[in-house]
Amino acid sequence: MKIKGVILAGGEGKRLWPISYYIQKTMIPLGPEEKPLLEFIIRLLKLNGINDIVILIGYKGNQIKNYFGNGERFNVNIDYSEDDENYKGSAGALLKAYINGLFNDTENVLIYYGDILGDFNLKEMMMFHSSRNADATLMVTEKYNVPVGIAKIENDKIIELKEKPWLELNATIGILTMKTNLISLIKKIHKKETDIMSDFIPFLIKENYLILPYFFKDKWYDIGSIERYEKIDKTWLNSIYQKLFYQF
Repeated sequence: MKIKGVILAGGEGKRLWPISYYIQKTMIPLGPEEKPLLEFIIRLLKLNGINDIVILIGYKGNQIKNYFGNGERFNVNIDYSEDDENYKGSAGALLKAYINGLFNDTENVLIYYGDILGDFNLKEMMMFHSSRNADATLMVTEKYNVPVGIAKIENDKIIELKEKPWLELNATIGILTMKTNLISLIKKIHKKETDIMSDFIPFLIKENYLILPYFFKDKWYDIGSIERYEKIDKTWLNSIYQKLFYQF
């Protein structure tokens, strides 16, 4: 299965303010050697057999380009597509890269949101996607640890309170793979700012395309907020670091 990785790295990272005032959110330092989050992601893609990568950049994109260049230092090939006023939002940025021919030589794309980190078996997910002949496959959780307390209320009284419980929720993680030719359909819903998860995927579902879930059961982090960044499990992070930074 011919596939290309797409990393969304153009957002302003407002939940990481004031850090993101100075640093592109995908460039925040992690691990014992304070490597950028984006380097973890690129090495994860490489580990899973994805050597051709397109990074969708915008806000402070030069920080990314100056560090990663063409990807040769990481044994991958990196192309860039920059946001502009006519292609705003994650789906708009994806459409622009498609129109500019960055996906001409690939049957599928694996889209990875640039603030997500986990020990994801992307190779297995792509095999699942291909074996089911899905139009798109979304990585989802079987349960989700909500970051707030949950109150159970009966007869206007709180009868139970659980602090940050695990709920049976199929939350989307921010990783998906899809057939490349579907990207052209974004033109049908394109507006000033178009989002992949809130606009494009719901459109595909409505049009009866085959959208499948791929369940991920282990720990992962959305590192797009100050709270999540500060509370990341250092032991877990070090295990990810050892796996990714000693693969080649």
